[in-house]
Amino acid sequence: MALPNRKRSGPILAGVGALLPLFLSPSSGAQLAVFLTAVTLSAALFYLFSVNDLKKSAPEFALTISGLLYVPLLLGHLVPLRELPHGVQWIFLLLLLVMSGDTGAYYVGRSFGRRKLYQLVSPNKSVEGAMGGLAGSLLGGIVAGMTFFPELTLVDSALTALVIGPLGQSGDLFESLLKRSFGVKDSGTMIPGHGGILDRLDSILFAAPVLYYYARYLA
Repeated sequence: MALPNRKRSGPILAGVGALLPLFLSPSSGAQLAVFLTAVTLSAALFYLFSVNDLKKSAPEFALTISGLLYVPLLLGHLVPLRELPHGVQWIFLLLLLVMSGDTGAYYVGRSFGRRKLYQLVSPNKSVEGAMGGLAGSLLGGIVAGMTFFPELTLVDSALTALVIGPLGQSGDLFESLLKRSFGVKDSGTMIPGHGGILDRLDSILFAAPVLYYYARYLA
């Protein structure tokens, strides 16, 4: 019996994660558990019966499951976030907090950065840049409350920015960790000069789930 083609079947199995957002609505708790269980078992069986190198099988299985959880699960929270009351405003708030944080971190870090933030993972990032990013997120939250999201109080705007800002920066650092771990400079070539699509989404991956649960239970 011919074994499955690992180079083709692996990405297909991981791509099933694109269906994950369909199971992230508040009423889909049981369905989500079934979906994750089915994918995990399918991946385990796939790698069990397509062994080419015993030493590589466990890392490949781990990468497949990590690929399912890292991007589809985290990014998929944008779907239930959109379904909340004022969902469009929450989405735009998320983007504004992340982008204003990125902008503040870049310009402050470039102009005043002296102390390394986390040299092992991202040598170019500085403590001053991180503080500038937090200030940028705070400003973005205040602008949102004064313009397209008047339902947010000043306290809500500040609290949201203080939570989402550092999370966005952590998402950026984590993606840098992954790239350095794999020995690559960029996550892809689809967007020249920007490091790939994942580099544009890394902050949102960490921020979206937390903002969703904040908006649903606390706001």
